Amino acid sequence: MTDTTVTKVSSAHSPTGEQGEVYLASGKRVSMRMWRDEEPISDKPSHRHEYEVVGYVIAGRAELEIEGQTVRLEPGDSWVVPAGAEHTYRILETFTAVEATAPPAQAHGREQA
Repeated sequence: MTDTTVTKVSSAHSPTGEQGEVYLASGKRVSMRMWRDEEPISDKPSHRHEYEVVGYVIAGRAELEIEGQTVRLEPGDSWVVPAGAEHTYRILETFTAVEATAPPAQAHGREQA
């Protein structure tokens, strides 16, 4: 029989990661996290990870630099970072976004990028 367990996660009580991310619901194949009220920053180093990321902007503005392209992110925008793509974010205005990662970013130490 397949697992039909429903999990609810309240972000008010969720654990946070080393970079300030709030861990939301997580399944076997995908997880969610939220970046809440990230302050403007422009010197984050580029990095790659072995998981795919899809995101949605709730508030604020940022630029995603990915494989030589710059993509402006504003409220209502969504984006994809393929697994293995070199990228960084430049936060332009206090930023809140939700990301889903597949496989889960926090599994097996993948968060260290």
